[in-house]
Amino acid sequence: MNHDHNHDHGGSHSHNNTHDHEHTHDHGHEDGKIMSIEEKLAVLFSHWVDHNDSHKDNFFSWAKKAEDAGLKKIAAHLEQAGALSEKVTRELKQAQKILNG
Repeated sequence: MNHDHNHDHGGSHSHNNTHDHEHTHDHGHEDGKIMSIEEKLAVLFSHWVDHNDSHKDNFFSWAKKAEDAGLKKIAAHLEQAGALSEKVTRELKQAQKILNG
């Protein structure tokens, strides 16, 4: 499934890349070898952490904006989404650490 990330989240960054969230085929190396699951995961972990952290930052940024606008209940949910995103990043980094030995 492809989707374009050429949009601004209103935070401190914008995505300017197009990428797949699912890969249904193997990417080969220059020597024609198929990437192992470990090699694929190493690439994906890095991407997932960066991508998740960018969304986390936006959740916290918009929570502040909502709070400043008097939307306290919405701000609380956005803060919770940011906190959950931090937990997701920790889990991804733990899995990456195991992969890297």
